[in-house]
Amino acid sequence: MNTSNFTGEIKKELVRNGFENACCKTAALSAFLRTAGSIVRKGNRIGFEFVTENETVAEFFIGLIEELYGAQLNIVQAKTDIRNGKDRLIFECLSDESAFILKELGIAEWNGDEFGFRMDLDKYIVENECCEVAYIAGAFLGSGSCSVPKGEDSHSGYHLEIVFSNGFLADDFCELLAVREILAKKVARKGSLVVYLKSRGSISDFLDLIGAHAALAKLDALSERRDERNQINRVANCLQKNYDKSILASVRQIQAIEQIDKIVGLAELDPVLRQTAQARIADKEASLKELAENLHISKSCLNHRLRKIENLAKELGGE
Repeated sequence: MNTSNFTGEIKKELVRNGFENACCKTAALSAFLRTAGSIVRKGNRIGFEFVTENETVAEFFIGLIEELYGAQLNIVQAKTDIRNGKDRLIFECLSDESAFILKELGIAEWNGDEFGFRMDLDKYIVENECCEVAYIAGAFLGSGSCSVPKGEDSHSGYHLEIVFSNGFLADDFCELLAVREILAKKVARKGSLVVYLKSRGSISDFLDLIGAHAALAKLDALSERRDERNQINRVANCLQKNYDKSILASVRQIQAIEQIDKIVGLAELDPVLRQTAQARIADKEASLKELAENLHISKSCLNHRLRKIENLAKELGGE
């Protein structure tokens, strides 16, 4: 399963689902701008811009901004990313309403005559439980990605991450997940803080939480196929190990018998051990089970006899 394709599928599903309440739309938009946007200043005007490679996501949030605040965004740049061949779209909102929008989204605030950027999450934005979930989904739409093994035999693992501009936002986001028993980790990367999940279970819980149920079904199907393949491999490896151990034991037994025959001759063995030694030499590739059946004895009895033969060979060899 291609990483970018799977990420795109999750984001398309979230956009299709949308957000029902105005408070949830506000929370999702706030998280999206927190993860994909930045504040811009031109002269006395303060506004914001956001960057995305996903046209569907861009259209969705442009629609939300227009619906909630009646503001228009302009595309200021569209260029191809040489790393993946995708267009990077940059949209800008720099109008009389833009500073107000940033304040309403809990991203910026006025301290007297000073306009400042909030480093942490405004708790008012996630006042309701539904808004917390919308904020989590909005953050994934902004800078989230999810990679899964490419196939049943792939050695790559599971990884979901969301990139934040600072540690305060990352900490607050981790707290939102922790309340729902999804334990995320953080790592600094190129001046940003990355919140990530590495286990299949935690990623499944995350997808379920944000309502990406179609993507979750695909993930579960892939996981089941991998589990089945891993189980087959474990059984095959176990059988191979047992076979290898059986071969080594057979070689050791034959060497012991040949050493006894060379030093004193098999005729000097008591009848029971002589019969066992001759049967082993006669069918060197027989398993213990097959050899025991040929001798009409139990495997434990056969093991006991073969150990006595090996011990005798060691005594005769002076080991």
